[in-house]
Amino acid sequence: MLKLVVLISGGGSNLRALLEAAYDAEYPARVVAVGADRDADGLEHAEAYGIPTFSVPFTSFPDRAAWGDELLAQVLGWQPDLVVLSGFMRLVPPRVVQALSPHLINTHPAYLPEFPGAHGVRDALAAGVDQTGASVIVVDDGVDSGPILAQRRIPVLPGDDESSLHDRIKLVERELLVQTVLDVANGTIDLEQESHA
Repeated sequence: MLKLVVLISGGGSNLRALLEAAYDAEYPARVVAVGADRDADGLEHAEAYGIPTFSVPFTSFPDRAAWGDELLAQVLGWQPDLVVLSGFMRLVPPRVVQALSPHLINTHPAYLPEFPGAHGVRDALAAGVDQTGASVIVVDDGVDSGPILAQRRIPVLPGDDESSLHDRIKLVERELLVQTVLDVANGTIDLEQESHA
């Protein structure tokens, strides 16, 4: 059974999808804890499923390194097999990446390497493309630059704004994340191999 720690910053819709999947006894992964870098609404999803939560507010620390050290300590306390950044909107310090990678994955609302960074949906619309996508990657020290584990194209529809497009991307992100975790759990995806490919 793959043990997951999920880190969130917001509403936790991807987290909710993972919790729903893991509720099925046949799904070979369980969320053992959910952490946040702020008072995130998504923590309610964990509480609804009886999953322990923790918070490491960035503003409580003198710098990013100190915050990262505490975040890492909290995560490692749960001895996870895989850490999922699920709408976690803060870059984790290199020390955290080095300690967890390649067992640290992230979802991104674009077809990487297109439109990396915090505004992937807005950037796709600004570029006037007719399709974008969703990706699941191994986190490395770059910005959305790690090995791609799964991705799917999503059309940009006439009249799309950032909200409507992002809502459609989130649906695909959830499916990709649930499938990727399943593939890691059953050995279809070997994270060690992917990170050295």
